[in-house]
Amino acid sequence: MLEAHGITVTFGRHKVLDRTSLAVRPGKVLGLAGPSGCGKSTLARVLALLLRPAAGTVTVDGQAVTGWRHRAPRRTSIGLIFQQPRLAVDPRFTLLDVITEPLKAARRPLDRAHLLAEELGLTAELFGRRPHEVSDGQLQRACVARALALEPRYLICDEMTTMLDASTQAHLVARIEAYRERTGAGVLAISHDTELLDRWSDGGVHEWHATAAPAR
Repeated sequence: MLEAHGITVTFGRHKVLDRTSLAVRPGKVLGLAGPSGCGKSTLARVLALLLRPAAGTVTVDGQAVTGWRHRAPRRTSIGLIFQQPRLAVDPRFTLLDVITEPLKAARRPLDRAHLLAEELGLTAELFGRRPHEVSDGQLQRACVARALALEPRYLICDEMTTMLDASTQAHLVARIEAYRERTGAGVLAISHDTELLDRWSDGGVHEWHATAAPAR
């Protein structure tokens, strides 16, 4: 399991998370809904080992996390898909660079990138284009492929379908589901769309009620 135990996060004097706990089980989709600014994305970054909390622990398959960001040895076990793909990629990268970034960092073969691109509906003619040359949907497809590149045991989808058309939303959710069914990965699906979460989640939907003042 991917677990958060008593997580507290503060930014300056502002407490965003206050002793928050959550568990993502292998093979299950846990939905997380809640109002804007209540700390859902902050919790996603903590669970993805990108943000060290002020207090509390994160465990991955029973092992407590002791390092964060690039010092986190289990970081490749967790994939994160951000809400806004244009803020989540280097604007100088091509779409192929985006997908292969984690493979290069982990010194893995790059052949998998082409298969992932094809599965996500990205044609070879798009590989050389940069973010400003593609649509939001195409860029988010590349970001999903990037998140799947190292075959993580857990996926965190932070509002990944926001502002995308219905067809692209359905395609991305279907690809995540196919990956989960094939690998037994656990998924945390964060969204304001409670109807989507009700359809998608089999591990239940957690209705978030902020324990701290909403983040600004």
